[in-house]
Amino acid sequence: MPASQQNYSNWMVSLHWLTVLLMITIYASIEFRGIFEKGTAERDLIKEVHFVLGLSVWFITLLRLVVRRFSPIPPIVPAPSATALKISALMHLALYGFLLLMPLLGWLILSAGDKVIPFWGFQLPALIGPDPDLASSIKEIHELVGKAGYLLIAVHTLGALAHHYRFKDNTLKRMLPGLFKAEG
Repeated sequence: MPASQQNYSNWMVSLHWLTVLLMITIYASIEFRGIFEKGTAERDLIKEVHFVLGLSVWFITLLRLVVRRFSPIPPIVPAPSATALKISALMHLALYGFLLLMPLLGWLILSAGDKVIPFWGFQLPALIGPDPDLASSIKEIHELVGKAGYLLIAVHTLGALAHHYRFKDNTLKRMLPGLFKAEG
């Protein structure tokens, strides 16, 4: 099988790893915001980074779904069981749902909080009208789903490593960039 059919497209690989880098930065920004006191310019900046990168993930995820729709999915060799494929499909559904839901919840929080929705020098429109109680409720959901995101990311990462080291298939290699790609 030619190497081009053994790996995801360069677009899919690039968008995947860009998403990984953005998610690391997004989680770091929210975890480390406590370093700065409330009301300081530094804390406001780190929160804006969180907002902008979170919304970037939403747009990138939409692009990933389009690219995925029109890109071939390379086969896993050796082929996994039907059960493993179903688990994989559910995991991908959960991850894509997470990547779409979290930024949308953040956008709704800012909208309901009557806050500016920054996006790379632009201001996005509010999705809903101001409602401080609703903003608080959505924020609780956003934080809960964000904590669940740690688990989703860990399971996804451990699954990829298990496929590589335990099952010895090409699952991980299909998504690696450049020099790490599976050879024909």
